[in-house]
Amino acid sequence: MGIKRLLPEFLVGKVSPEQYARWLERKAAAHVKRDRKRDFDGAVGAAYRDAIHQAVILSSGRDAYTGEDLHWELLSQYDNEKSKAGRSVYKASFGLLPTVDHLDASASAISFRICAWRTNDAKNDLTHETFLDLCHRALLHAGYTVAAPGKPIAREE
Repeated sequence: MGIKRLLPEFLVGKVSPEQYARWLERKAAAHVKRDRKRDFDGAVGAAYRDAIHQAVILSSGRDAYTGEDLHWELLSQYDNEKSKAGRSVYKASFGLLPTVDHLDASASAISFRICAWRTNDAKNDLTHETFLDLCHRALLHAGYTVAAPGKPIAREE
């Protein structure tokens, strides 16, 4: 596997070009496999690698939903044996591991965002709007006041 995409500037010194290329290849392959099972005819490896690479560049190394700096040095560091032994504590230490989120889980288009593993777990198969609505309701329920840009502050009734 040759390196065809330049390592984004913000990843220099955090991961090698080879690590990044391997991660990109594996993430694209996993999404292609998933989308083909969902009968999306546009699931092609090269197009997915390009779309994920573009999402990485647009992320500037941050979670698309929370704005947190992602821990790119964790790429390819997850160890299943350590995970079995450490369980949730071990997995939690990888909460800011970069991962790829389908912007729309219907897989009718190739659109990705880069986010933390824990964010992706929380979002699951929700659309972006549904995820934001869920977060909004959770914050209101916890007693926070929430205001979308340009809208009045919402309070739980």
